[in-house]
Amino acid sequence: MDTALLGLEAQSVIGLRLMQIAMGQGTPSEAQLMMTEKMLAFMDAATTVASGGSAEAIIEGYRRRVQANARRLRAA
Repeated sequence: MDTALLGLEAQSVIGLRLMQIAMGQGTPSEAQLMMTEKMLAFMDAATTVASGGSAEAIIEGYRRRVQANARRLRAA
C-alpha cells in the first residue's frame, strides 16, 4: 500500500513541476534540486540497506521527501 501511495504522490510532484515549467516558472535551481534530492535519497537508501534496514523504511523515507516537495511546490 505504501509503495502505491508513493507512486501516486510522486506523480503529483512531477505534475506540479511540469506545470511550473509550462507556465515559465521553472528555474535552474529547481532542476538542480531535483538531481541533488535523487542522489541524496539513493545514498540514504543504500545506507539503510547496508545497516540492515527494511524496504519499508526506505519507502517511508521516500514518502516523507515526496510529501515535503509537494507541500513546497504547492506553496510556490
